[in-house]
Amino acid sequence: MQTGHKRKQQHELKPRTNKKPAETISNIKDEGPFRTHARPTSEECRAIRDSLLAFHGFPQEFAKYRKQRPYLITLQDKEESPHLINNCDEKNDNGVKVEEEEEEEEEEESVLDGLLKTVLSQNTTEVNSQRAFLNLKSAFPTWENVLAAESKFIEDAIRCGGLAPTKAACIRNILSSLMEKKGRLCLEYLRDLSVAEIKAELSHFKGIGPKTVACVLMFNLQKDDFPVDTHVFEIAKAIGWVPPVADRNKTYLHLNHRIPKELKFDLNCLLYTHGKLCRKCTKKSGSQQRKETHDDSCPLLNYCVKLS
Repeated sequence: MQTGHKRKQQHELKPRTNKKPAETISNIKDEGPFRTHARPTSEECRAIRDSLLAFHGFPQEFAKYRKQRPYLITLQDKEESPHLINNCDEKNDNGVKVEEEEEEEEEEESVLDGLLKTVLSQNTTEVNSQRAFLNLKSAFPTWENVLAAESKFIEDAIRCGGLAPTKAACIRNILSSLMEKKGRLCLEYLRDLSVAEIKAELSHFKGIGPKTVACVLMFNLQKDDFPVDTHVFEIAKAIGWVPPVADRNKTYLHLNHRIPKELKFDLNCLLYTHGKLCRKCTKKSGSQQRKETHDDSCPLLNYCVKLS
């Protein structure tokens, strides 16, 4: 599906004037697809980030990636958003503070690991995708081993993540294309490229769509990008950050244009986490019902009310 969207986007970006293709694409990127839709504002982005932080705390599954962005932990964060750094004050289900544990040094995830892990996360749960990745790494210690293996053995290793034949074919295609082009299985060279160049490089791989590219940019390359998955897309529509006619790809372009760079990482992680845990703010219900709801179990309900 992502490949289809990608083809459609490329068709829409095809220049119909005397402008060069690169100029046309650059202009669309700079202006965003919804020029008259002046949301979200910087103030809204910060307010929702802080509301979700106060409600959830910062998601621990993304903490290791945040540590790779030391510029995010500023004095302003400490004063306005203590949940970003004060994770030792979290409580368990019984209301008891959880003692801060010493953190073990983790080896930084390679760009190739991040890309293939994201491929395995498509159309499945987080638990299953992580298990599939660990199974694959356990069965094949190196990516060279994966490339040399028969497809059926790769499929067996990742079967718990669903769509095993499709994902195995995608992984093999990425590895074989990379080996043919670069002579080794490594994507670390992407760290020296611009965002536009990285997108062009990754988009050459069959089966890699905009969301996967954006995830690699944000998590593995520490770029200020804003992936739009189903959760982020539904919340963005529910709180009016994009027009009702927006699709996921245009939502990605619009939010990347509107959201301040310094807020993208935290806000994206928090919206994704909230979308997994709460369906109240994206539930298809009438505006009158939302007005009459006095429910503080979702910090975004008040933002949804503004639409009515």
